[in-house]
Amino acid sequence: MRNSEIGKEVIKKQLPLIPKLPGVYKMLSMDEEILYVGKAKNLPNRLKSYVSEKNHIIRTERMLSQTKKIEITTTSNESEALLLEANLIKKHKPKFNILLRDDKSFPFIYISSKSKWPQITKHRGKKNRDGFFFGPFASAGSANWTIKMIQKIFQLRVCNDVVFKNRKRPCILYQIKRCSGPCVGFVNEDDYKNSVNDAIEFVSGKSRKIQKSLSDQMESASEELDFEKAAILRDRIKSLNIIQSSQRINETNLIEADVIAAYKESGKTCVQVFFYRSKQNWGNQSYFPKHDPDEKLSNILNSFVIQFYENKNVPKNIILSENIVEKELIEKALTQKENKQINISIGKRGSKLKVINQAIKNAKDNLNRKLYESQNNKDLFDEISKKFNLDNNIKLIEVYDNSHIQGTNSVGALVAYGEEGFIKKRYRKFNIKVEGNEQNDYGMIKEVLSRRFKRAIQEKDNYLSFPDLVVIDGGKGQYSSARDTMNELGLHDIPVLAIAKGKQRNSGNETFFHNGKDYKFEKNDPTLFFLQRIRDEVHRFAVSAHRAKRKKGISKSLLDQIDGVGGIRKRALLNHFGSARAVESASLDEIKSVDGIEEKVAKKIYNYFHE
Repeated sequence: MRNSEIGKEVIKKQLPLIPKLPGVYKMLSMDEEILYVGKAKNLPNRLKSYVSEKNHIIRTERMLSQTKKIEITTTSNESEALLLEANLIKKHKPKFNILLRDDKSFPFIYISSKSKWPQITKHRGKKNRDGFFFGPFASAGSANWTIKMIQKIFQLRVCNDVVFKNRKRPCILYQIKRCSGPCVGFVNEDDYKNSVNDAIEFVSGKSRKIQKSLSDQMESASEELDFEKAAILRDRIKSLNIIQSSQRINETNLIEADVIAAYKESGKTCVQVFFYRSKQNWGNQSYFPKHDPDEKLSNILNSFVIQFYENKNVPKNIILSENIVEKELIEKALTQKENKQINISIGKRGSKLKVINQAIKNAKDNLNRKLYESQNNKDLFDEISKKFNLDNNIKLIEVYDNSHIQGTNSVGALVAYGEEGFIKKRYRKFNIKVEGNEQNDYGMIKEVLSRRFKRAIQEKDNYLSFPDLVVIDGGKGQYSSARDTMNELGLHDIPVLAIAKGKQRNSGNETFFHNGKDYKFEKNDPTLFFLQRIRDEVHRFAVSAHRAKRKKGISKSLLDQIDGVGGIRKRALLNHFGSARAVESASLDEIKSVDGIEEKVAKKIYNYFHE
């Protein structure tokens, strides 16, 4: 019996029990690992094809050879099955499915509607606040660029409510003409609201209308001899003209559309998504889905579209670089999901073809860059193996560092680097828990490595897989501690490397420790630059984790340790004073003036800081 016959026999036994309904099926291995998730309009008919077809592609043959069990979930219709399939693929990441690695939300611009002095800010997550949301933007940089332009033209505030309420004089944004100073009454409420309305029109793509309105206001101010106001409006018009000349206005007048193009080469694919809203290009994002090298581009794009929109808002129009098999079904499923008509079209001619060609070019450029970086990383890994005489092939490196100040708020950090670069989802931080390790670098390394690898050995919660090389930011002592810890855990085969700066701690004079030997690189060696880069990244991550912990500890120790100050009173104090440090320096009368703080509690707070 061929290996694939094993899976076919499993399917044959299950077929009589499967209802003739739409739904989703999961192929499982002996260890209950989900190998593949598929959907069907008629489940038995779809599963029969695995049994009846004789010449499956290699990937399907491999999947069937590992299949020991099938699980079925029926749905009310095929569209529901399609959405459930996308959800399960993103959740379980089966190794035989085409996978979109996308776990982030896109930023929006938010302008509050209930505030007397609305703030403009960046927003991620659920849109459950009253106000106006504009987006999505492809990146934080795209959103920040737009906010900066709005500040420049309309001078809206970006500070949060706590800072706004406690300002006594305007900040530097007022001085550089990026804010009109509503915090200190430098602009009246009606003028500020007009600016807010103009900003909303601007982001909605009506910049020409805004320009005419500003011009009319400038002429009126000039006629009334209010030359100061006229000069301000003149500067705004000038800024708007500059922005319009460089603004990402698209020639296709796409009001609400995503342009999605795919390019495949050397068994890898880049999918480029451009976001067009209000006749403006709000940025683009590259994706590199995981798939079989021989997979057809149309199938990759088909899977990408449904997985991409599984957890995102869908625009009215989606323009693709080529036709997909399930175009009508996906249209129907997304229409039901969004409760509005969704149209999927192919950019074959005219202005649509123009934007598609631009997206394909971007996809091609990004894929070539990715392939070059991957090859470059493989070469660097090979050089590391040669330099340190390592027996194993390196595909994944983990780097460790610690951060603390005189033993306080001690944190260990882990970053990971693979053939395609830094792997952010594998980053981890470790709050040091063992007493006595807070000021002991060797103890911290031992604790961090023990916690990280014990959990992996026990295979808890599908924890991180083992790396091919462990790098420690430290010297000979740190190397010995790390090597001893790995040996105690039975991980003798995973090599350990330590990297230490010279006496003057100058970059380029690093010494490396491995297996009782010291190593040096030439100062212009690319491998040295690479090791410095991953060392600097773990140091950055460790320091940022330490600072976050320290900041949290400071605010907690100042107010949360005072009897009688709970969450509500703490919030009232912070809203009034702006920070815990400001509470510390406040007088008794100032503390008593806070809403919800009675005289007895105010004395407790004051005495806590001044006794």
